[in-house]
Amino acid sequence: MKSSGKTGKNRLFYTMLFLLFTAVEVLIAVFVHDKFVRPYVGDMLVVIVIYCFVRIFIPKQCRKLPLYIFLFAVAVEVLQYFHLADFLPVSENRFFRILLGSVFDWKDIACYAVGCGLLWAYELFFLRRDIDKER
Repeated sequence: MKSSGKTGKNRLFYTMLFLLFTAVEVLIAVFVHDKFVRPYVGDMLVVIVIYCFVRIFIPKQCRKLPLYIFLFAVAVEVLQYFHLADFLPVSENRFFRILLGSVFDWKDIACYAVGCGLLWAYELFFLRRDIDKER
């Protein structure tokens, strides 16, 4: 069983990663206007940002968390297909329009899959090793 000190360290670790990856995402959105980093790396990183955010509140290993995040990201992408942003009262707000997205793209789903695959590998190989050490 993990001690509360370890849990507190995990929360701090994921908070710092969340802030770091969120800053990277903002920098990509504001300053990078290429055909690879912004559309592909940015979409891959967004699921990692969500993972880090969730792990702040659920610091213990959750093997299916990458799957849940992938399903959430796909659901948001499907809502883009139906132009959800057009029906919300925030549709004129540029920030929320960017946050929600407005264009469905299968390549985005592929990027989410790659990001969640990396998260799954992290859960499987790195977190599993930490749990085995504690036993």
